[in-house]
Amino acid sequence: MITLGIDIGGTGVKGAPVDTDKGVLLEERYRVLTPQPATPGAIAECVAEIVEHFSWTERIGCGVPAVVKGGIVMTAANIDHAWIGCDAKSLLEKRTGCKVNLINDADAAGLAEMRYGAGQGHYGVVLMITLGTGIGTALFTNGELLPNTELGHIEIRGKDAEKRASEAAKIRKDLSWEEWADRLNEYFSHIEALLWPDLIIIGGGASKHYERFAPLLTVNAQITRARLLNEAGIVGAALAGLHHPEPPDKKS
Repeated sequence: MITLGIDIGGTGVKGAPVDTDKGVLLEERYRVLTPQPATPGAIAECVAEIVEHFSWTERIGCGVPAVVKGGIVMTAANIDHAWIGCDAKSLLEKRTGCKVNLINDADAAGLAEMRYGAGQGHYGVVLMITLGTGIGTALFTNGELLPNTELGHIEIRGKDAEKRASEAAKIRKDLSWEEWADRLNEYFSHIEALLWPDLIIIGGGASKHYERFAPLLTVNAQITRARLLNEAGIVGAALAGLHHPEPPDKKS
């Protein structure tokens, strides 16, 4: 099937039609800058622009940097706090005229990597970590997703881990690769002590520099770079767009 996948990020909102049988983009992705403030209404306009760019009328899958339950956004770490409690599914469906399903953006990237990329055929405990504006995580056990893990927000030295160890933190603090790797190793050691993953997949914007920092990591788990790189969020969102579950309170 072909679905439009849209990835809402802290710096850009991007999308493309995806062949969900093969996990490939069928057209060049279209990207618009994330507005500031990134309110629900402003983001809805960005999504509508992408939909209109592709003249899209079918199903849409949308990854958002937040916990999502039944189409309702529950958190807002890297988007405006006005998202908390927002019925984003209804908002986007009304604005685009299309059926929309939402998923946490890191979960979307993880789904793509497990089906088409670095996690394909791997069982046990697999952890996808996206390093970008924040730190996103997707956790799988024997191929099954545990949705909405927010392990980028575990506390390290009194701060959210992503405030110290995201790619954005590296840029903001002008850290060398060695200094950043020290922070990543501290973060990964906390994660390993809690979950003992068998495989860690590194994705997000920082994955394009994988060779610069990966040799400096001292994790016990096998570690690898995401194969779909920055397209994983779009591909995984498109996978989520194939399914349109009803919110929990609407189920019989």
